[in-house]
Amino acid sequence: MTQEISTLIENKDFKGLKTIFQDMLVPDIADALDSIEDPTTIMIVYRLLPKAISAEVFSYINPEAQETIVKSLNNTEISFIIEELATDDAVDFLEEMPANIVEKVLKGATPETRRTINKYLSYKEDTAGAIMTPEFVRLKLGTTVDEAFDHIRNQCEEAETINVLYVVDEKKVLKGVLTIKELLLAKKSQIVDEILTDNVVAATTDMDQEKIATIFSKYDFLALPVVDKENRIVGIVTVDDVIDVLKEETTEDFEKMAAIHTSDDEPYLKTSPFKLVARRFTWLGILLITGIFTSMLIEAYETTFASISALICLLPMLMGAGGNCGTQISTIVIRSLSLKEITFKDYFKVFFKEFFVSLMLGILLGIIAFIAVTIQHGSWLLGLAVALPLILVIFIADFLGFSLPLLAKKLKLDPALIATPILTTILDCCVVFVYFNFASWILTL
Repeated sequence: MTQEISTLIENKDFKGLKTIFQDMLVPDIADALDSIEDPTTIMIVYRLLPKAISAEVFSYINPEAQETIVKSLNNTEISFIIEELATDDAVDFLEEMPANIVEKVLKGATPETRRTINKYLSYKEDTAGAIMTPEFVRLKLGTTVDEAFDHIRNQCEEAETINVLYVVDEKKVLKGVLTIKELLLAKKSQIVDEILTDNVVAATTDMDQEKIATIFSKYDFLALPVVDKENRIVGIVTVDDVIDVLKEETTEDFEKMAAIHTSDDEPYLKTSPFKLVARRFTWLGILLITGIFTSMLIEAYETTFASISALICLLPMLMGAGGNCGTQISTIVIRSLSLKEITFKDYFKVFFKEFFVSLMLGILLGIIAFIAVTIQHGSWLLGLAVALPLILVIFIADFLGFSLPLLAKKLKLDPALIATPILTTILDCCVVFVYFNFASWILTL
């Protein structure tokens, strides 16, 4: 479909574009717009969209395309977009824009919309307040089922979802929730007080978005109410927002595990080489400096190297096995911490479990290494000098792999940051120390 659109654009077949857009889903139209690199063409294609879906398409396209479009629109057109966007989408858009674009957009908004957006922009980033939307259906205590349906009809066009409804008192204090299904199954004369669920799981405006995602996963929610300190409902977080959060958090964890410093969501191909250097240089520099300790250890065993050159050839094998083992367990533990399956209180449970796991893995890998080295070099002593330290290396790697993330979580640091960069450096030093001490002892060097 994108190729077909590209062909129509090249041929300047705008009538054909209008026709094809009528049968396309909004996210697919947004993908087509994102694939266009020329700003003028982006604007031409965007203006061909039916007015009814133009604002929704705008919410899906990438920030660069959004900025291009806003720069070319007049105040009336900007006002239409900002008024049609859901509040959370408008806030997400403005957070990505430079100050001059934000100023232009807010000038085009109504005073009420401007106040709402400014309120949401004031919430701390990565909290429930920053990702919630105020567009939801409220029902007052004492409302009958029949009256509730009339109320839903009046609000459904603006509401983010009508699957879950929120019952409040005259002070907007959240008293309960009910689903549209429960409302449909109730008698028309019943009041919502009789069918609501008063045991409500809710978030506060300052709750971290990762915790929000955990709640959605635990309870299989489609939407989660957000309340203030007085338990007044101020917004809801919907499942589509949580998917974005999970994507963001996963990306952040992978970047930290790979020792990449990043502070924005700019696509790779649109990121300048200078920014990429800045993101990666800091940790690479730190790891290079810490790697000096490993080289100093290797230098200390120079005499051992001179005696049996095969020892240095086999060193990468031990480093690789230890690094792979450490990465495996750290990934498992970080995932378990994220899903709240374990906490620091479970440290000794993890220790005893991994003690036996690492021992069995070490023995199995040690046997393989012993056989392979003995056959390759024709010396069972050299095979033993590799196999025995490998067992200890696997244990150390496993121990560090689960201990560092748990300790980081206890100290309120990000476990992903500890997982690979720091683990690798510490482990390399341990491998060199253990390997050559064992080799010196077994081979009597």
